[in-house]
Formats: sequence, structure tokens, C-alpha cells
Amino acid sequence: MSEAFDKKERSFTGAVEVREKRKLRAEKKKEETFWFGLGMFGLVGWSVAVPTLAGIFIGLWIDIKHPGQYSWTLMLMVIGLALGCINAWVWISRQGEAIRREREDNGD
Repeated sequence: MSEAFDKKERSFTGAVEVREKRKLRAEKKKEETFWFGLGMFGLVGWSVAVPTLAGIFIGLWIDIKHPGQYSWTLMLMVIGLALGCINAWVWISRQGEAIRREREDNGD
């Protein structure tokens, strides 16, 4: 009976320790969260907007210089939007992976 009690006490102590470390880390990062979130929002927006706008401008230039049956502006806008979305998705996936690795390294 004593061994079972010791195991439960050790597992409880370990769980409390993990939660305490997590709370202390969260308190350190508390000031960063708003600005970090705002920065992420802006970064993702720009990573989609820039390729889309680049596609529009290049398409307009092609349509003005070499008019044709199809709209290069529309085609390159869609391609730019797709590339921007893929770029944002890859970047967010890498950040998520980095956060996951940090949690594993800290023992959460």
C-alpha cells in the first residue's frame, strides 16, 4: 500500500511541477501575446496580399502591352493568391512545429 501511495504522490508532484512551469512561462510571455498576435496577423496578411498584388500588376502590364483573348490580370491574380495562401500555410505550419518542439523540450 505504501508503494502505491508513493507512486500517486510522485505523479501528483510531477503534474503540479509541469503546470507551475507552464504558468511561469505564460506569465513571462503575457506582455508579448497581444503584439505577437497582431504581428502574426499582419505577416499572414502581407504574405497573401503581396503575391496577389504582384500578379495583378504583372497581369495588367501584359494585358496593356499584349492584348489578347484571355485576361492575364485575372489569371495571374488567382495564381498570386494561391501562391500567397500556400506561403502563409507553410509559414504557419513551421511556426506550429516550432511551438510543438518547444513544448516537448520543456516537458509539457
